[in-house]
Amino acid sequence: QVQLVESGGGSVQPGGSLRLSCTHSGFTYNSRLMGASNCMGWFRQAPGKEREGVATIYSGSGTTYYADSVKDRFTISLDNAKNTMYLQMNSLKPEDTGTYYCAASGSGGLCFGVTGHGMDYWGKGTLVTISA
Repeated sequence: QVQLVESGGGSVQPGGSLRLSCTHSGFTYNSRLMGASNCMGWFRQAPGKEREGVATIYSGSGTTYYADSVKDRFTISLDNAKNTMYLQMNSLKPEDTGTYYCAASGSGGLCFGVTGHGMDYWGKGTLVTISA
């Protein structure tokens, strides 16, 4: 059973930084031996708005995709040894406020950019609030 657990949310002032973590378990693939990979990503939902993609990454190649609104401010990364994905968020703006969700595809799944269409598993989210 795949489980995704987010952490690291909180409240910061505009211009500040946060690092979100997503610890995952239950995947049975081995990307090096089997050549399989999957897509993992971060998505967010602001109050009263639809969920939107923030960033995604392929676990095998490390190829990343970002929403235009976060390019050059956010960085997605993986530590496969720790089964953890990170989202480093710098130069935060009030419009970055929302609940951030970690998601993952199954083995061999595709990212489809930051659309979220390829995601099979979702965490419960962590709240990020940016305000003065």
